[in-house]
Amino acid sequence: MRGETHVHEQHRCDEISLDDFTRRFSLRANSLMWLLGAGASASAGVPTASDLIWRFKQELFVSQRRVPRQAVADLGNPAVRNRLQAHVDSNGLLPKRGSPSEYSALFESVYPAEADRSAFIERQISNARPSYGHAALGVLIKAELTQIVWTTNFDPLIADACVQAFGSTGHLTSVDLDRPQLGEDAVSSQRWPVEIKLHGDFRSAQLKNTSGELRQQDGRLRKLLVETCRGRGLVVIGYSGRDDSVMGSLAVALEPGSFPGGLFWMHHGHERPADSVVGLLRKAAEVGVEAALVRVASFDETLRDIVRVCDLTDDVSLAEFDRRRTRKTPAPQPTGTLGGSTVRINALHVAEYPHECRRVVCDIGGYSEVREAVTKAGRDVLFARVRSGVLLFGDDGDVRTTLNPYAISDFGLHPIEIKRLRYDSGERGLMREALARALARQAALDHIRHRSFDLLAPSDGASDRWSDLRDLVGNLSGHVEGHPELRWREGFGTRLGWADKRLWLLVEPRIVFDGLSGENRTAASGFARERTVQRYNRELHALVSFWVSVIARPGELRALGVATGVDARFRLGKNLAVSKRIGA
Repeated sequence: MRGETHVHEQHRCDEISLDDFTRRFSLRANSLMWLLGAGASASAGVPTASDLIWRFKQELFVSQRRVPRQAVADLGNPAVRNRLQAHVDSNGLLPKRGSPSEYSALFESVYPAEADRSAFIERQISNARPSYGHAALGVLIKAELTQIVWTTNFDPLIADACVQAFGSTGHLTSVDLDRPQLGEDAVSSQRWPVEIKLHGDFRSAQLKNTSGELRQQDGRLRKLLVETCRGRGLVVIGYSGRDDSVMGSLAVALEPGSFPGGLFWMHHGHERPADSVVGLLRKAAEVGVEAALVRVASFDETLRDIVRVCDLTDDVSLAEFDRRRTRKTPAPQPTGTLGGSTVRINALHVAEYPHECRRVVCDIGGYSEVREAVTKAGRDVLFARVRSGVLLFGDDGDVRTTLNPYAISDFGLHPIEIKRLRYDSGERGLMREALARALARQAALDHIRHRSFDLLAPSDGASDRWSDLRDLVGNLSGHVEGHPELRWREGFGTRLGWADKRLWLLVEPRIVFDGLSGENRTAASGFARERTVQRYNRELHALVSFWVSVIARPGELRALGVATGVDARFRLGKNLAVSKRIGA
């Protein structure tokens, strides 16, 4: 019967439907807390633990077997996964696939230094923006229907969602491992709302992410979790139950009278939940706690159904959610009349791009060796290392000067096939760098290359050509307070993407830093977030439009401007792509 609690024989724990849960939530919201895991941030652009596990395996394979990354680039391919898993298993020192400690052990193996792990986490969340579910949770917080949110995530998405809902910072108390006293004080004095990060904030000096660190997770926060669970119910979403510290705390909290609002575990998909989750819910039922598994489609869809049944005040209307919620599918640039509403996205069509480059076969090693040779020769050439040789753009004389010491056996052309641009291949990497160089050359921008994206910023921010940008954002550069070696500039990031059988340039306004290091990375992240936190749709739209006007000018873009050899030539579409809104 719909809405009725039943027992699923396979999982051996109570299950209720989502519509049943939403009705219960609407009556007891103030007595329920939230616990968010990585799955709640997936639609906001933050990779899940499962995503990162395969990325870590890829890193180990590429670095230890010394093979090109493109050989195992498609992490969704079962054959690639089998190859990576076989390598990990051959090590004999790492946990088996699916083990609760697999993620933390792999993370520590790939990045043994805590500073590197911290930098890695920061990179993963740098482009994240609150999803519909986070926005919905922010409005529930503003409506005083949610007071406490626990999370195992490092990202600032809950805080960003509260900024959207309240229109300013300061309403939410954020607690991490550096400040457990703040959480204790907030709960004891009922200073709501409060967000408590059980694994720390990505800026935290005590960032916890490996098995050894998790075992020593701050006891005060875990004690606070246990105590609050004895006075409130808990809704868990996006969390697999893979780490023992949090699951252990929830188990300790189980006793007659605990979780008075109930214990509800949102589970995505039809697969069996983790044994630890089933065990927790069964033990909860045994001590008289109302506990149930709720199968859901996603974090966003679940929050949508919840806010539909909640009695929101006039200033926090459901219409605001409907306005924010967009489902996008690829659609062509509109010509004439296009039925329904459309949404602009920050992507420019790469209308023309090189279809060949230089290929040199010689006795040189991998990417690092080629890079060293280019640096030593001091020649301006762009390169990629693939199985068939070294792919390059540049003056032929510069190419020969660079690679002649390595016994060149073949000096010819290499066709860039369109199928090689659909994924992270050597050709696509070469194309990406060449396009970024072409943009920098045309628009007087400095180019800073990162592993998967490029940053560009005005070479001379004081020039009159950037007056319109100053009108939008104010000062274009400066130094971060307390860090004179760290200079910031207004700029943008670019990535290449493939969609709708076409190549796209993704453009995102960013704060670009010079003098960035492990010691000042936290300060840089904090500064960038504070400077951009109030940039909502209108402001971001204006910034994206400005940068597009700078780079998408009529005419050909050339990466190097060489007279002989093979140059990379591009032409961009003039307008941002659009995506038709489903159901509009």
